[in-house]
Amino acid sequence: MTAVQEPAAAARLAATGSPLARRRSLGLLACLAVLAAVLLASLALGARDIAAADVLAAITDRQVGNTDHDVIWDQRMPRTVVGLAVGAALGLAGAVMQGITRNPLADPGLLGVNAGGALAVALAVTVLGITSPLGYIWFALAGAAIAAAIVYGVGAIGREGATPVKLALAGTAVTAGATSLITLMLLTDRTTLDAYRRWAVGSLAGRGTEALTDLGLFIIVGTVLALLTGRTLNLLSLGDDVARGLGQNLPLSRVITAVAVVLLAGSATAIAGPIVFVGLVVPHVARALTGPDYRAILPFSLVLGPVLLLAADVVGRLVVQPGELEAGIVVAVVGAPVLVAIVRRVKLAGL
Repeated sequence: MTAVQEPAAAARLAATGSPLARRRSLGLLACLAVLAAVLLASLALGARDIAAADVLAAITDRQVGNTDHDVIWDQRMPRTVVGLAVGAALGLAGAVMQGITRNPLADPGLLGVNAGGALAVALAVTVLGITSPLGYIWFALAGAAIAAAIVYGVGAIGREGATPVKLALAGTAVTAGATSLITLMLLTDRTTLDAYRRWAVGSLAGRGTEALTDLGLFIIVGTVLALLTGRTLNLLSLGDDVARGLGQNLPLSRVITAVAVVLLAGSATAIAGPIVFVGLVVPHVARALTGPDYRAILPFSLVLGPVLLLAADVVGRLVVQPGELEAGIVVAVVGAPVLVAIVRRVKLAGL
C-alpha cells in the first residue's frame, strides 16, 4: 500500500468497526487512564508530598485550614487545570499543523504563532509598561493571530495558493523577523528583559485560572474546530490535486484549520508562554498508536498533550527541590532528542 493510499484505507477501516477501530478505542481509554494518573501526581507531588488518599479527600471534602488541602486547592489545582488546558491545546494544534502542512516537523511555531505572540508581549511591556501575566494574554493572542494572518497572506501569493512549503517558508521568515525585533527590545530595555523572561521560559507556576476564564472560550472553540477537521486532513494528506478532485475546498479548509491553530496555540502561548516541542512530539506519539487517520490522531493528541506537559511539570518540581525547573525546560529536554530522531527518520525515508 502506498503512502497516498494509507490515510484513506485507515479511514475506511475505522468507519467499519474493524479490530483496528476497537484497538484505537482501547488505546484511547488507556491514554485517559494515564492522564488521570498524571493529574493525581500533579496534585500530590512537589516540595510537599501529599498522599493520594489525602488528595482525594481534599477534592471531595475540603477542610479550610488543613495545610494539605490548602496547598492542593490554592497552589496545585490551578496549575494542574492550566496544564490540562494548555497541553491539550498545544497537542491538538500540533496535530492539525502537521496535517495541514504535510510536514512531520510542524508545530505551533512553524506558522509564526509563538513568535507573533512573543513579539506582542514584548511590545506590551516596552511601550505600555504592562508587567502582569494576566495583562499579557490579549496581546499574546492578538500577536499570534496577526502573525498567522501574515504568514497565510504571504503563503497564498501566487497561482498555487497557500501550499505547505510556502506556508512553512513564510512562517520561518516571520519567526526570524519577530525574533530579531524581540532581541532588540530586550537588549535596549532592562524592564522588558526582566518581565519578558519570566513569561517566555514557559511555565505553569503562578498561572492562575483567571487566564482560563478569559481565554477558555477560545480554547473550546478551537478544540471543536480542530476535532471537526479530521476528514479534511485525511483528504489533504493525499495531496492538493487529489483533495481538490474529491471536492475539497482547499482555501476554505486551510482558513478553518488556521483559525483553529491560532485559537489553540495563541491561547496556550498567552497563558503559559511559548512552550516548545509539545505540538511536535505529541502528534508523532499519537500517530504511532493510531496509524495515519487524523480522525483518530486528533483525539489522541488532545489527551496526550496534557499528559506530556503535566508530567514535565511534575518532574520539574522533583529534580531540583526545594526549587523547581519550568515545564518548558523539561519538555525541551525530552523534545530535542525526539526532534533529532524525526529528522533522521525523514531523511532516511527520502522525504
